[in-house]
Amino acid sequence: MKKKLLHTPEGVRDIHNEECAKKLVLQSRIHDVLNLYGYSDIQTPTFEFFDIFNKERGSVSSNEMFKFFDRDGKTLVLRPDMTPSIARTAAKYYGETNSTLKLCYLGNTFINNSSYQGRLKETTQMGAELIGDDSLDADAEVIAMVIDCLLNSGLKEFQVEIGQVQFLKGLLNEAGISDDAEEELCELILNKSYFGVEELLNTQNIDRKIAETLLLLPQLFGSVEVLEKAKTLSSNPQSLAAIKRLEDLYQLLKVYGYEKYITFDLGMLSKHAYYTGVIFNAYTYGTGDSVVKGGRYDKLIGQFGSDKASIGFSITVDQLMIALERQKIDIPLDKSGTLVLYKSDDRNISIHLSKYIRSIGTNVNMIHHDFAKNIKEYIEYAKSTNLDQILNIKTDKEVEIINVATGVSRIANISSLMGGNNE
Repeated sequence: MKKKLLHTPEGVRDIHNEECAKKLVLQSRIHDVLNLYGYSDIQTPTFEFFDIFNKERGSVSSNEMFKFFDRDGKTLVLRPDMTPSIARTAAKYYGETNSTLKLCYLGNTFINNSSYQGRLKETTQMGAELIGDDSLDADAEVIAMVIDCLLNSGLKEFQVEIGQVQFLKGLLNEAGISDDAEEELCELILNKSYFGVEELLNTQNIDRKIAETLLLLPQLFGSVEVLEKAKTLSSNPQSLAAIKRLEDLYQLLKVYGYEKYITFDLGMLSKHAYYTGVIFNAYTYGTGDSVVKGGRYDKLIGQFGSDKASIGFSITVDQLMIALERQKIDIPLDKSGTLVLYKSDDRNISIHLSKYIRSIGTNVNMIHHDFAKNIKEYIEYAKSTNLDQILNIKTDKEVEIINVATGVSRIANISSLMGGNNE
């Protein structure tokens, strides 16, 4: 039984040592970009009331949530999605202001995936939300920020695929498909079940040209030229306005100099039904899933009592780390720390020496010298904990300085290491 308890439940994992250190560095790189764009940090609870994420909000399905009850019998869930949580806080704390909000976050989300999917059930999400701005400029800023985050992570080859929810909505409105059939059709498109799409359309009494356009959706992806093709397939104002928005967005992204990272997919949908306009995913080599998801959600915050047009994105840090590792893109770690080895008789001087070294900004790991271990074992330990030198205290006046990388050592005076002060 004790050995069984050493293992984690399916879908979650421990992250430790160098991997954990690299994850923290990666998160710091992304956070730097979010701050450079003027986004302020926000934290929301790990669990919230079920209704924050219910079907009407357009978040994930109920059977994908981890649900439990508080002592009053109210249903709570581990957050499966950050955006509704941010929407709730925006309505609560900023509902009366018309100012634009720029918020960023770091937190874990929890999705109860089926075991056969092989996906993590707990993942780390970093992202940003631009709230109170329905402009094209907001769309472009958010997508440019995604690209800068990925570049700063170390990625060199990736694509941001952009779609537009209103293009499909316009086609469906023109077709006059019932709400139930529309929901089923969107589910089939989302799951790439194109034979299912054809089957469903054959049961609907809709214009043949619109049906043909809907069947062409899987082929409407690629470079900006696909937008020209899309304009020839529909004449309804809603769909054409969606295409125009994408064309204008592309021109703005060219100003940023990021057009080479952009492709379009007019058949793109999201399992998050709260998206109302531009949606996007970012893909790179080495992972089968997107590393970034995002889009415009102009009606979500209104469900919490304060209408605010908004757009945002989330980066799945775990997926990004997998991609970086498989592309052999290293995340350098700071190896400037010191291991102080001391004997019981030299405890006091080791404390003074360690305090001094920390006071000048270097991290120190103090360890009582176990003479059952040889110095090579301590060198290996220092390497595994990203320390670059060992100070092996010999007496209250002398210390052996060992370079961890080379193993070369020399004797020095402790007083000289402390700027002449070893009190």
